Amino acid sequence: MFMLESHLSQAQNFAVGEVQRLMAKLQINVFLTGGALRDMLASLPVRDLNFTVEGSPSRLVKALEKEAGVYVVNSDEVRKSFEIAFPNGVLAEVSMARVEKFSKPGAKPKVIPATIHEDLRGRDFTINCLAISLAQGSRGLLLDPTNGLSDFALRELRTATSHALMDEPSRVLKLVTLQARLGFQLDDRTRRQYQNAREAGIEKLIPAEALRREIIKIGEEFNPLPILETLEKEGFLELFFAGFNGAKLNPAGFQRLHKLRGLAPFGVQIKEDRFALFLHTISEKWTPKDKQAFVNQCKLSRREVDAWKQIDAKVRSLETTLKSAKLQKPSLVYAALADVPAEIIFVLLGKTSLRLVQDRIKNFLQKYLPAAVEITGEDVLREGADPLSPKGQKLRKQLIAARLDARPRRAATDSVYNPQA
Repeated sequence: MFMLESHLSQAQNFAVGEVQRLMAKLQINVFLTGGALRDMLASLPVRDLNFTVEGSPSRLVKALEKEAGVYVVNSDEVRKSFEIAFPNGVLAEVSMARVEKFSKPGAKPKVIPATIHEDLRGRDFTINCLAISLAQGSRGLLLDPTNGLSDFALRELRTATSHALMDEPSRVLKLVTLQARLGFQLDDRTRRQYQNAREAGIEKLIPAEALRREIIKIGEEFNPLPILETLEKEGFLELFFAGFNGAKLNPAGFQRLHKLRGLAPFGVQIKEDRFALFLHTISEKWTPKDKQAFVNQCKLSRREVDAWKQIDAKVRSLETTLKSAKLQKPSLVYAALADVPAEIIFVLLGKTSLRLVQDRIKNFLQKYLPAAVEITGEDVLREGADPLSPKGQKLRKQLIAARLDARPRRAATDSVYNPQA
């Protein structure tokens, strides 16, 4: 469990802690499943937090809404699954442990409540059939009923069942995405299953909600371009709208974004709507008709579309702020940028031709932000205030401003030995 916690961000650890607190209160069994363990074992940033509940997840979701301030982004009544967002921006899924029976490819499944072991054995790929218990008595217990750890060692992608791809068509898209992300090879049986599924045109049965789910996961990647290029190679881009091909991928934009993200200080949490930034980047070469077709095909929510389309207006507003002659002190530049989401900062830095604005953003990312992080709650406590109180938060801002505006100390001149002294 310690190994997992060390791979999670501070915000993700908080989310896991809230789930553990409330599951103990409700006396239910909850497991962290799938993506988080896969990413940890692959030494990748943990992207997915999937919580699986033995029994109905509704009580846990309602408790999280009431006591942890989460809100439901989306839900699947058939599978008893909820996408939720924590106040700190962490996205997660809470779902019922289940077995799914399909009458034909792409059909809605018959969903049967199950134990966690039955649930794991019925999943898509063995490397996703992993779980860790979050219960106090068995906390950290690893479950691996399909020998996924062995496939990690072999760097192979293997379906958990012989009918996994035909049962749920979206798994062919997920298979290609995972292969590009992890660099794993397909085992022989899985390769034959994939070839048979493609020959049957199974990808045409992928529902809009599955397209939305997969494109969101791709958009959350630090560098999504290699995955998108693999989707193009396999002929999957057309699933998102007719005429979507490599010419509309905007590789130069993604390469520029990857370089700009590298300017952010390592280990510093910066609020970023990564999916909105992904949509803004990938759509630079799209026509208005392309954009609307994409929204319709993936059934994006109003919130997701608004976050994407409001970026340009917010970038123009921030540029006006940052070119002001009034920002003469580092603390004023820091204050102007401290609460601005990273997607707005990165887009502006990549587009502005104003050297003054470029320099102020780079100084914020490379100098002011690292210096501000050094002012901790302990510094506020030493000044006699509670770091979590409004007074303490105001005091921290004052301490940061004083640190940023302080004149750099001159290096002390080494004394010179004088034999006459």
